[in-house]
Amino acid sequence: MEKFVRLSAKACPLPQPNVNTDQILPARYLKWPRARGLGTVLFADLRLDAQGKERADFPPNLPLWRDATILVAGRNFGSGSSREAAVYALYDHGFRCVIAPSFGDIFAQNAVKNGLLTAIVAESDAAELAGAIAADPERKINVDLEQQTIRCGNRSYNFSIDPVSRNQLLNGWDDVALTESYRSQISAYRASDRLRRPWAMPAKP
Repeated sequence: MEKFVRLSAKACPLPQPNVNTDQILPARYLKWPRARGLGTVLFADLRLDAQGKERADFPPNLPLWRDATILVAGRNFGSGSSREAAVYALYDHGFRCVIAPSFGDIFAQNAVKNGLLTAIVAESDAAELAGAIAADPERKINVDLEQQTIRCGNRSYNFSIDPVSRNQLLNGWDDVALTESYRSQISAYRASDRLRRPWAMPAKP
C-alpha cells in the first residue's frame, strides 16, 4: 500500500449529502474484476443519464476536474452497504483523498486499507472548501496528514481521522503490516507468558 503523507492537488466539489456506496459503485459492477477498470464506472448512475450520456451538471464530468485527486464531499459520504469495491473505484479513478463532514463507518475502514484518506472536517469548512474550488477550479488544495491540516489559498482547516488509520496511512501499512509492527512486543509477551504459565505451553513430542 502506498504511503500517504502530503498531497497537493486539484480538488473536485461534490457537496451532495448521503452519497452511498451504491451510488459510488452501482451493484451491477460488483461482478467485474478490479482489473477490468472499476474507476471507469465510478458514480456511473450519477454521471450518466438514461441514454448513457454524461450529465453536464455533474462536477466530476467537467473537463477542469477530470484529473482531480481530491474529492470534497457532503456529509455521510460512503454510507450504505459494506462493498469494498466502492473504495477500489474511487482509488482506481485517481482519488487519493476524500474530505467530508462525516463518512460511513465501514467505508472509512475500507478506505484506509486501500490507501485512501478520509479527512473529516466541520460541515461549514467542507462547504467553504467546495465553494472555493467551484469558484477557482484550477486552485490546488494541500493536505498534510502529519499535521492534519488542509490549506486552500490563505485559509487553513484542521481535519480529524482515527489515530490508528492515520498511522497506517503514514507508514503505508495494511492490517498485516500493522500487526507486524508490534512484532517485538508480541515476542516479549510470549516470552514472559512462557515463564509465567509454563503449563500452558504445548508439550514437546
